[in-house]
Amino acid sequence: MAEGESEVRWDGLCSRDSTSREIALENIRQIILRKAECLRSVRETPYRPPDGLSNAVSLDGLNKLLAHLLMLSKRCPFKDVREKSEFILKSVQELGIRIPQPLGQGPSRFIPEKEILQVGSEDAQMHALFADSFAALGRLDNITLVMVFHPQYLESFLKTQHYLLQMDGPLPLHYRHYIGIMAAARHQCSYLVNLHVNDFLHVGGDPKWLNGLENAPQKLQNLGELNKVLAHRPWLITKEHIEGLLKAEEHSWSLAELVHAVVLLTHYHSLASFTFGCGISPEIHCDGGHTFRPPSVSNYCICDITNGNHGMDEMQVNSAGNISVSDSFFEVEALMEKMKQLQECRDEEEASQEEMASRFEIEKRESMFVFSSDDEEVTPARDVSRHFEDTSYGYKDFSRHGMHVPTFRVQDYCWEDHGYSLVNRLYPDVGQLIDEKFHIAYNLTYNTMAMHKDVDTSMLRRAIWNYIHCMFGIRYDDYDYGEINQLLDRSFKVYIKTVVCTPEKVTKRMYDSFWRQFKHSEKVHVNLLLIEARMQAELLYALRAITRYMT
Repeated sequence: MAEGESEVRWDGLCSRDSTSREIALENIRQIILRKAECLRSVRETPYRPPDGLSNAVSLDGLNKLLAHLLMLSKRCPFKDVREKSEFILKSVQELGIRIPQPLGQGPSRFIPEKEILQVGSEDAQMHALFADSFAALGRLDNITLVMVFHPQYLESFLKTQHYLLQMDGPLPLHYRHYIGIMAAARHQCSYLVNLHVNDFLHVGGDPKWLNGLENAPQKLQNLGELNKVLAHRPWLITKEHIEGLLKAEEHSWSLAELVHAVVLLTHYHSLASFTFGCGISPEIHCDGGHTFRPPSVSNYCICDITNGNHGMDEMQVNSAGNISVSDSFFEVEALMEKMKQLQECRDEEEASQEEMASRFEIEKRESMFVFSSDDEEVTPARDVSRHFEDTSYGYKDFSRHGMHVPTFRVQDYCWEDHGYSLVNRLYPDVGQLIDEKFHIAYNLTYNTMAMHKDVDTSMLRRAIWNYIHCMFGIRYDDYDYGEINQLLDRSFKVYIKTVVCTPEKVTKRMYDSFWRQFKHSEKVHVNLLLIEARMQAELLYALRAITRYMT
């Protein structure tokens, strides 16, 4: 933990009791002002011996505390903490010490801040949810503030994540956060890596492990291969992968530990997809979330500039040229008409099983050739890549280079009949929590599409879910895959495939180019479908391999 932060107890701010928070705030105020005054007096002392290193360390420690206070002043659900944090920052500023300013334009680089619920303006029900999240994590993170478009899902998500990370389970707490780091790093998701590095240290994790996976225990190193395959090519997972982990002598995993680890890996692979898919900004107190420089004319974040996200307004220009409002309006009308026609066709005739199987194979093959014009390799930064091995290993379409992967038939192994019970047996209650989250994401609807109300969106939601599973080779015998091409246009398919398979390559241009007349809340809803469908696909392959090992 950073020098300075270890002396400050932030936990008291998570209390529901205002008196406890007041005492904690006063302790924090005294520590920070003492450090600030000490630093100021050192600077003002004439003829002091040169000791630049210790001064830099002191300033760095103070800056980390100030960045944490800045986060609290903007993101804490308790008004007293927000106001007192701001007061402490101003007190430090009055001592002549520079205080941090937020960078960026809110929780998401893709969604205007004015459209996201502001902390402090939430209703009583939402405040209770925010307070629960803050009490559990000591922060209200940007993922939560974007997911809040869909409170029913957010509540289920937070409950599941809290159980995985903090409640009784087979794995020790520091292992859980380290596995989260390993999983997020596979997609170069520095946002999640940074959060869980802090959490890992907070629960007593060994800082040496953060120097690279080779410094972690052999047991965690052995998990690297499963992490790699699960993140990028889950169809290649076999019972031999499982056996290698369960029979590694003194470094063996138990079945319960392995199921916990698999659920964590799939959770964080999927959450990396959401992070990139919704353009989640760095947390205010983390690197890239604040600056100590005076405000400048430019508000660009360097990550925006390097990621092709600069200078673009909400109504974007795509590669085909200018977008007009009327064009995007007609896109919605055309999609509505296709849904109506498909429903009529369903009512009139049903395709044969042979035809349905053929349409699946066609769609699976076509999904291989869906790629973005921006599709180029992203080189992972050293601070992220050190958390995993084989940095060159990434997503590859099956059937490329003559490789063939058999179709995974849901009728033979599915979540409801097989995966759910296996997880619940080895890691009690988690199967139920995950199942609830899957159902909420899949069935969530407000019966709206852009400007239209009273719309049955079930056909569209099913097409999105089944397209993702199709990309992973997973087939539903009772679904007509011909519907996917009718309902999902090319720009939407590019976005879906990038978010699910190579999320680190998502750009704001991709986000803006699909469903241009739809609300941001609807695009976030799409991302919830993407991450839950992806998580279920990964779980199906991993749990099937565990089942085969057990039998």
